[in-house]
Order: sequence, then structure tokens, then C-alpha cells
Amino acid sequence: MDLDMAQVRAFLFAAERRHFGRAAEELSISQQALSKRIAGLESRLGARLFDRLGHGVRLTEAGQRFLGPARQALAAANLAVAAVRDPHRPLRIDVWGHLYAPMRTVAHVAARSGELRLELGHARDQPSATAALLRGDVDAAFGRVHPPLPVGLTHRLVRLEPVDAILGADHPLAAEPVLRPEQLRGSVLWTPGALDRLDFLRHFAAHFGVRDHAEGTNLGLEHFLAEVAADPRRFSLLPADVPLPDTPGIRLVPLEDPTPLYAWSLLWPSYGHPLMDTVVSAFVAEAERNRWLEYTPGRDWLPEPHPVPESTATAPGSTPARAPGGPVAAPVRSPSR
Repeated sequence: MDLDMAQVRAFLFAAERRHFGRAAEELSISQQALSKRIAGLESRLGARLFDRLGHGVRLTEAGQRFLGPARQALAAANLAVAAVRDPHRPLRIDVWGHLYAPMRTVAHVAARSGELRLELGHARDQPSATAALLRGDVDAAFGRVHPPLPVGLTHRLVRLEPVDAILGADHPLAAEPVLRPEQLRGSVLWTPGALDRLDFLRHFAAHFGVRDHAEGTNLGLEHFLAEVAADPRRFSLLPADVPLPDTPGIRLVPLEDPTPLYAWSLLWPSYGHPLMDTVVSAFVAEAERNRWLEYTPGRDWLPEPHPVPESTATAPGSTPARAPGGPVAAPVRSPSR
């Protein structure tokens, strides 16, 4: 019997997410297309793989038996494709979180290493990046990673970046030299999209008691800043070193006590590009050189525990050893601040 690997991949995503809608979103296909793939696989196998529930799906006994071998089959197929690709081709990397300018970090690392040959992919968010990785369309991705991740992908935290409050000049707190996050409780959080889809901002609002928010469309940084400045109650968050256009009426104010940190990670499949070891090593070296992974519990804030490697010599594919919480120093803030 021949297996259709697109059907197997659809099965694995649905099995891990226990939900056809979320699985389809991460694969960047419609839910109808995913359902057809799984129905085709069930017909091919002559067995029902899922019980459909009101709130999602669960594996049948046959689905549970198929799960492990399906993972092995997809991994073998990915390895077979990787084996015949040109080992000298550029590494294709996706980035997401574009408002926070992820290419600053990627370009910085690439410029420091003469060995990296990179091409940019077209991801718009983590689900589309993970789907592209699993299809083999790209070799690596860079952005804010939040679990769960599909089986077969590895990620490594490479930068913790301090975040500032961005305010209009007429905001009551705009003249403050520094702010505590809790001081923003009475303000309106401006989000370039639905808050429930913006993981970092959603966690910030919940943790620091920001109850009011306004949503718009992500039309780029200049539009984002203009929307913040349009209402004296609004604020949002940006990494401290994001280069800003010359927008009148905007103030960037450091946040301390605690300092929110935006976590950037490198993400890649287990059957990595020949350059992947070099890429990971280059990011690790820059993290050490620039103190990108320094974190002080209580002084800094992360939305959720992120594993920070104990040693920057950890090999690609390994799991970072400990979560933040060790005796490390405070993150370096930009000299311009």
C-alpha cells in the first residue's frame, strides 16, 4: 500500500492539535481540504482514525496505533528529500513578527559570519512558518516561538530583547523617563490585529491588568505609530532597538520593574540543511558576544518559561537544559536609551 505523505502530515497535525480547524490553520490549508485528506487516508487504510467530538477530535484505537509509525514515515520521507537536495544551495529562512523587525537580528548574525548564504522566505506567522518547514519549503525560521510545536521541529532561544512602551506625546505618561508596566493599567493597548492572535501582547495585558484594548490592521510600522499617536490613551510595545521612522508625536519609554523581554528563537526541522550547524553556531556566538540571553528573575518578565541553554556550545538538535531562573545578570539596554 502506498501512503500519500500530505495525508499523513494532515493526520499528524490533527492528532497533535486534537482539532481540525487549528491543524488546518497551521498547515495553511482550509479545514475542508484537511478533512478530505484525512478521509482519503482513512479510506486508504480501511480504518477510522478519529472520533469527531463537539469541541474537537480524538484518536481512535486504530489512530493511536498509526500515530508512531506515521511519525516515522514522515521523518523518513523528509530525510529522503533532504538527501537529494543540493548541499551548496543557500539556506532559506522565514521570519515572522515583522512589526518587531526580526531581520535586524538575522542580518546582524549573517553580517558577522562570512559562511552564511541565506535566502528569505515568506512566512507571516508561526503557523505558516512551521507548515513551510514541514513541507520542506524553507530550512529554518526565526521569530517568537510558543508551544506546542509539531513533532520533528527543534527550536532554540537565541535572544531576549527588552521591550519599551510606545506612547503618543499627549499620553499622560509620555513625559516619564521610565515606566513600570503596572502604570499602564489605565491605558488602552493598541494591537495591530486581534489580541487573541498576538501572543506576547495578550500575555502582557493579562499579567499587568491592562483591561482595555483597541484593534486595527497591521499596515506597517508607520501606520502602527500613527494609530498609537491618534488617541492620547493608547500605548503599545516595541523592542527597544527597533529603528523608528520620523513620526511626530511619538514617545518611546523604557519599562522597568520588571522589564518585559521579547523572546526570539531559531526553529528548524530535524533533517536540517547542511548549513544548519553553522547557522546555529553563529546565533549562539552572537548571543554570547552581545549578552542576548541574560535574564534576572523578578527584574525581568517573560510571558512563559523559555529554556535558556546552560552552555552556548550545545549542538543543534539538542534540548536546552534549564529554564530562566538562574543567577544571571540583567539584560543590556540600548545605549540610546
